[in-house]
Amino acid sequence: MENLEKLPAPPSSASGMGRILKRCTKINKLFLVTVVIPTAASVVYFGLIASDVFISESRFVVRSPQRQAQTSVVGALLQGTGFSRAQDDTYPVIDYIQSRDALTELNTGSNIYRSYSQRGDIFSRFLPGIDPSFEALWKYYQKKIVSVDLDSTSAITTLQVRAFTSADAARINEQLLEMSEHLVNRMNQRAAYDSVRFAQIQVNEAASKAKDAAASLASFRNANTVFDPERQSALQLQQVTALQAQLYASQAQLTSLQSISPLNPQIPVLKTNIASLEQQIKDANGGVTGNTRSLSAKAGAYARLQLDSQFADKQLASAMTTLDGARAEAQRKQLYLERLIQPNRPDVAIEPKRLRGIATTFVLGLIAWASLSLLIASVREHRD
Repeated sequence: MENLEKLPAPPSSASGMGRILKRCTKINKLFLVTVVIPTAASVVYFGLIASDVFISESRFVVRSPQRQAQTSVVGALLQGTGFSRAQDDTYPVIDYIQSRDALTELNTGSNIYRSYSQRGDIFSRFLPGIDPSFEALWKYYQKKIVSVDLDSTSAITTLQVRAFTSADAARINEQLLEMSEHLVNRMNQRAAYDSVRFAQIQVNEAASKAKDAAASLASFRNANTVFDPERQSALQLQQVTALQAQLYASQAQLTSLQSISPLNPQIPVLKTNIASLEQQIKDANGGVTGNTRSLSAKAGAYARLQLDSQFADKQLASAMTTLDGARAEAQRKQLYLERLIQPNRPDVAIEPKRLRGIATTFVLGLIAWASLSLLIASVREHRD
């Protein structure tokens, strides 16, 4: 009996169960913190608190009447209608939709402020109590209200507007499209005005130069009593030729009379006629060349003035042609904002994705729980 009393007592099963329960309690606490509580909070928020968000969607494309090479089906379709997409001109429209100017116009009468600060849950609405500034409202507008996506392949832009009522979503979407159309029209008007104004300035300058050149040419004609030195020289040279022909005929007749009848009374008359013809020829040649008042001396200055006048006239004609083209181009729009899908008025709230939000919270909690459990186990094993 004494030997039996000295034997060590077998290990108590209660102490082993205690260690297991202690470990399970720690695991349950970790599971509770990482999985159960976040998932329960997600269920409460998405099931009871989160407000319905309605999304109104529209689609549009900015196109130009100028033909360009297209690679997509939509581009080919637009090209078949005589229009080409203007993707580079879509970016200003997108930037305007997301700008402070667009929000300022939308918020006329504090419409945006009231629609998004008086509706929705505390996590979704705009909170003016925290920051009532316009800058905070603009950041909220960019993050929670408007989203714009451009498909670079088809050049189709998708505009989505989120609101707590379907009427607000459709109304804001329609307003943004109308404002974008006005922006495109202003861009067209400015481009047309600039092109016509520049062409008109060129015409005015060319007309002024043409008037000055014509006035200079007229002043030269009046001052020098000459209309066209080249034509006048040709006429005088023709007269000189005729006078020379008469002179040669008279000289031949005089020679003939002197040889046949030296005392013929016609000889003095012929000599006088010959002297007169020679003087006329000399005077005519002097009018064409030979002094500073001759036509040849005036021809150089006249030719320069005439060339200036002709060049000014051609410049004026070219400028007027450009102006006519600019006016014709201004009469047709350079850019069009074409609505492919009109803003819809949703009858069902698409957001928030309640089941997906709860499931995402649960999955992320499981991942966190598993990661922390492995980390704790490895630490304990390292200590042991």
